[in-house]
Amino acid sequence: MPLYEYRCVEDGSLLTLLRPMRDADAPVDDPEGRGRTWERVQSLFSVDAAAAPERTPPSGGCCGGGCGCGH
Repeated sequence: MPLYEYRCVEDGSLLTLLRPMRDADAPVDDPEGRGRTWERVQSLFSVDAAAAPERTPPSGGCCGGGCGCGH
């Protein structure tokens, strides 16, 4: 399940929820029970290149050899 971020319309605080994609735009229950309104915001994240696994570039041309184009 993906993580989604929501901002409180009243005070601007942020909330991160793990939800199914089908529920991404569904209303959010206020975790503190104060009845605040939450709107989904664009999430920003980064990946530490030193922590990322090493990747070997595909061989076989422009598509990695998967389409049979001969490159």
